[in-house]
Amino acid sequence: MWGGRFAEGPSAIMREINASIPFDKALWREDIRASKAHVAMLGAQGIVTADDAATISGGLDQIAAEYERDGVPVDWDLEDIHMTVEARLTELVGPVAGRLHTARSRNDQVATDFRLWVRAANARALVGLGALRNALVERAGEHAETIMPGFTHLQTAQPVTLGHHLMAYYEMLTRDAARFAAAQERLDECPLGSAALAGTGFPIDREATAQALDFAAPTRNSLDAVSDRDFALDYLMAASQCAIHLSRLAEELILWASQPFGFASLPDSLSTGSSIMPQKRNPDAAELVRGHSGRIIGACTSLMITMKGLPLAYSKDMQDDKPPLFEAAGLFDLCLAAMTGMIAETTFKPERMRAAAQAGHATATDLADWLVREADIPFREAHHITGEAVKLADSKACSLEELALADLQAIDARIDDQVFKALSIDASVASRASYGGTAPDQVKLRVAEARRALGQETNTEL
Repeated sequence: MWGGRFAEGPSAIMREINASIPFDKALWREDIRASKAHVAMLGAQGIVTADDAATISGGLDQIAAEYERDGVPVDWDLEDIHMTVEARLTELVGPVAGRLHTARSRNDQVATDFRLWVRAANARALVGLGALRNALVERAGEHAETIMPGFTHLQTAQPVTLGHHLMAYYEMLTRDAARFAAAQERLDECPLGSAALAGTGFPIDREATAQALDFAAPTRNSLDAVSDRDFALDYLMAASQCAIHLSRLAEELILWASQPFGFASLPDSLSTGSSIMPQKRNPDAAELVRGHSGRIIGACTSLMITMKGLPLAYSKDMQDDKPPLFEAAGLFDLCLAAMTGMIAETTFKPERMRAAAQAGHATATDLADWLVREADIPFREAHHITGEAVKLADSKACSLEELALADLQAIDARIDDQVFKALSIDASVASRASYGGTAPDQVKLRVAEARRALGQETNTEL
């Protein structure tokens, strides 16, 4: 393949370190599609004859059928998917196969193939995110009024609704979807025709190949086109940030499904048992989503480090761009599917959530707010008074709501019996009616907005 420049073939070590066919065979569909677009353009431009173009295109179709049926053969001497396809094409159609590489280099060839692959990965991510966001919105609508404890520092803070909690993840994933959509828009340029690095002297039509491959336009700089892997990093960065969100959600499901919490029961289909403890019901799918997030982030770091020191244009280091992305994309697709199943099928336990929300003095802020609002006490003083009330409730092993009026008035005489209207968890949640708050009416509004954004029907009673 290297032609007349070298007197000897590669050593066994060079052969092994140089070959990428074990992993880049995944690009065979993209490689054949881009080659068909390229040879069609060569024929249309008169760079190769119409007969030769038709012969090459027919041979590529035959190779595609073979690979679809039998898989891609792995011959390390052929190095990569590009030479593997070309070698088979030569076997099928003879020397005319050599005309396919006119006005093209493996540099722009792989850049085009890889963009096509990543474009499909972005599209899958957007579909998967849509399914998970739909599941979150559906469950949030069901639980717009289900009260649970809200936490800071994993300590009971204030009561919230489960619907509000789930919609927080909807917001995170909506930002993730926007990142993938932006990555898709930036990717939408075709490198084919940039050749090795400087373009080509043949009268090619780059607009035609870009259009044939459904790109918006050809790339504008041949040096950048063959050396750019921003599109791969865009995918990995978006996947990494989303994986962090999925990991946080998985961690919460793991906690909620544990016996001390008891807020949820994960579906049997996404749980496992123990080989020795028959009572166990392990949240393995959620734990693997949490674990896979580290591998996805690691893939992103790997490619960033590969790219950080490379001068223009192409360097062989860039062959290492595919394994981390292929791995990350496979894991990410699986994580989205697993999390969608968990959200859709988890059984939540409203009674246990409500009981937990009533513990830990979750309405302490409501007492302080009542003192500010009704007794005209500065908030810092109200905070101190409330702290005294919490200490008293702890000593009596009761909730703030269960303290006697006389006990509260002993702390501050300005407290009257109207305070008890503010101390229930229902009153607390209902009072948080500011835009974006946890009050059920606010949650229902956000769910309705989300359903419109997702194209769901919005006339369903929430």
